[in-house]
Order: sequence, then structure tokens, then C-alpha cells
Amino acid sequence: MKTRFLGLILWAAITSTYCLAQDNRNSLPDLQTSQSIFFDPTTEKEVTPYVFSTPWRIEIGYVQLNHRTQDTSALYLHGLRVGATVDFVLPHNFSIQTGALATLAYGINNQHWASLSAENAQVNILQHNVVQLQLTIPVRAYYNIKLWKKLNMFFYAGPQLQIGLTNYDLINNKTSAEVTAWLEENKITTSNHDRYLSHELYRTNIQFGLGGGFEWDRYRLQAGYDFGLNNILRTSVLPKQKMNEWGWLCTFSYKL
Repeated sequence: MKTRFLGLILWAAITSTYCLAQDNRNSLPDLQTSQSIFFDPTTEKEVTPYVFSTPWRIEIGYVQLNHRTQDTSALYLHGLRVGATVDFVLPHNFSIQTGALATLAYGINNQHWASLSAENAQVNILQHNVVQLQLTIPVRAYYNIKLWKKLNMFFYAGPQLQIGLTNYDLINNKTSAEVTAWLEENKITTSNHDRYLSHELYRTNIQFGLGGGFEWDRYRLQAGYDFGLNNILRTSVLPKQKMNEWGWLCTFSYKL
């Protein structure tokens, strides 16, 4: 009798333990402590909040300047641009860039003048060797597109102000004495001079540029074209003659 009673107690204990384990396995989560994703499986990850920053960059690259007169190219200048820029990072992948960059460029132009004498029908040449130094202050709007990990593609647009520091013209005069005299009578310089100080050119030049490029981590490679908006020719040879300075660039920059 005593053995049967102990067996019944042991069977009841085993059965109760099994049932309690099954209830714990199938129980629902606590509605007070469960995460919101349990109720909304479409919940997205938290977006990184926008943080304003002003990263600085060192920029260096190649530029080609083109002095255009009446839809023709009067002079090409090739040179180096170097300086520093700062980006003002804005929301939605936008940023504004400004800075100060110095451009040193050099170009050669052969200016042909026909002989004024019927007996001497040769072509006379004034060779201009121009060295130009400018300060460029850009104000550009950038839009960045993330491609893969740290690789971004970007586009930019905006104006820039160029301030001429020097534009020295080293002239090699290959004209005849008769042509030289005529040029000097018409106030066309045939000797070395600074084109800013001699009032040939205006120092200020306003351009509007478009471009783009790629950025990897701290490195940026970009190219663009700048359209001259104002006349830079102060003293013209022909009536109503105008000149604009256009140009394109390819530069590399490093974010500090």
C-alpha cells in the first residue's frame, strides 16, 4: 500500500513538471517589455542624424584658360592651380564650397600684321609670351551620390570670382620698322609690359562653372568648365571689341 502511494506521488510530480515546461515554451512575449519591431515588422533602422561640419581640403591641378574674342580663340594659357577650400556640409547630401586658389598660367600667341607697303608684302608677327597669375574665389553647390561604401559621385555648379594679380606680356617683335611705327601710332604696345597696369585688361573676371567627379574616402578628383560672363578687355583695337576668359580644369584634392 505504501509503495503504491509513493508511486502515485512520483507520477504526479513528473506530470506537473512536463506540463509547466510546455506552458513556458509556448508563452507569448510580455506586451509591456517587447520591442516595437514585434508589432511592426516593417520598422526601418534608425537614420543617422545630420551633423553640420566644415571639412577643409588642399587642392592642386591643371587648368587651361582661353581668351575668346568675337567667338574666336585669341590666346590659350596652360597652368597650375593650387590652394585651399572649405565645405559647408548641408542636409540631403548637399554642400557649399568656397576657398582661395592661386592660378599660374603661361601661353604663346603669334599676332600677324600685314605689311602696309605694297613693295614689302611679307607678314609681320608680334609674338606674345604671356605669364598670368590670378586669385580664384569659388562659391559652388555640390550634390553627392553614394555609390559603394566610401565611393561617392558628385556634381557641382556655381559662380567664381577671379582677381588678376599680374598678366605680364613678353613681346618678341618680328615686324618691320614701318609696321612697328604704325602699331605705336595706334597705341598698340610692342614692348614688354603688364597688361593690367597698361590698362589693356580688367583685373576682375566673373565665371559660372559646371562639373563633377568622384570621391573616395578623403580623396577627390574633379573636372569642370567655367564660362566667362563679363568683358575683360579694357582697351580694344577694333570698335566694340570684347574678350571673355573661359577655361576648364582637372584637379585633385585631399580632405584634412
